[in-house]
Amino acid sequence: MSGKFEPKTPVQLAPPKTDPISLEALAEANGEEGKKCYVAIKGIVYDVTGNKAYQPGGSYHVFAGKDASHALAKTSTKPEDVKPEWKHLDDKEKGVLNDWVTFFSKRYNVVGVVEGAKNLDE
Repeated sequence: MSGKFEPKTPVQLAPPKTDPISLEALAEANGEEGKKCYVAIKGIVYDVTGNKAYQPGGSYHVFAGKDASHALAKTSTKPEDVKPEWKHLDDKEKGVLNDWVTFFSKRYNVVGVVEGAKNLDE
């Protein structure tokens, strides 16, 4: 199915993993010093290592190594908005967040789930 979230060039994704990833391991995967770069949305961890925007100095580096659900729903890159909580948001913001999940899931491998995440889909 083609849609507005399809990547411009086809992406071969690995089957999604459900390995638990601790908050410490997520924080370590911030793209600094050649490390992996992960971003979590709704507790699902995506490997965004290949995208320069999430690397140090990139426009979305603020999300690296964190669950950025709240900030993505609000289309914010403010560090104080980068947090996992999203269930309190209004329906429009939840819709934006779901669009981000779709966008990420078509471009980046799912490498695991944040250990103990309480912000997964209901």
